[in-house]
Amino acid sequence: MDARQMKINAAQAALGHVEDGMRLGIGTGSTAEEFVRLLAEKVAGGLRVEGVPTSERTARLCVELGVPLKSLDELPELDLTIDGADEVDGQLCLIKGGGGALLREKIVASASARMLVIADESKLVETLGAFALPIEVNPFGQASTRIAIEKTASRLGLTGELKLRQSGDGIFTTDGGHYIFDASFGRIPDAEALSRELNAIPGVVEHGLFINMAALAIIAGPAGARTLQAKK
Repeated sequence: MDARQMKINAAQAALGHVEDGMRLGIGTGSTAEEFVRLLAEKVAGGLRVEGVPTSERTARLCVELGVPLKSLDELPELDLTIDGADEVDGQLCLIKGGGGALLREKIVASASARMLVIADESKLVETLGAFALPIEVNPFGQASTRIAIEKTASRLGLTGELKLRQSGDGIFTTDGGHYIFDASFGRIPDAEALSRELNAIPGVVEHGLFINMAALAIIAGPAGARTLQAKK
């Protein structure tokens, strides 16, 4: 079974959590896009939902496939967000932001009663950090912000390169007009501490550590999809 089929299987299993009339947060990335395609088939068959997309990319796909959309201002409280992840650990802590939509993804997830993560088993890890951590920053003073991030990481015993994300011949810019540093810290033994410290840096808009946000994760592998539940 190839990686795409596993993503489709995870997305298919997630559809079982979608009920008629739901207000849905709809994530960004390759696995979330498989969910959008399957959701669109259900909508065409009569399922009534209203979706809030986490990126312009997701919004375009939803419009193309006929999934009804609202803004988060129009639907400020959501029933469920379904989104992918770049890494998932056993506590359902996540690294997200590989697609560059981490700020909107976190806002939408926080506005939801529940967050469900869909991923293939390659994203399941014992400890977060093999995937470079995206850190969204304000363009103003980004060099100073980089230094502050490096000092914070050093205090926590983390080292590794911070790369300003590029796109084509220029700097990658998020839907919100921000830049992203991809931090190759490696293993992050205390993700909660790093999250708190990054949040305290003025130039950091948001970071890709999603701690205590996901209620469920559907992880697909060659043997099928299994559901992991956050421990209380």
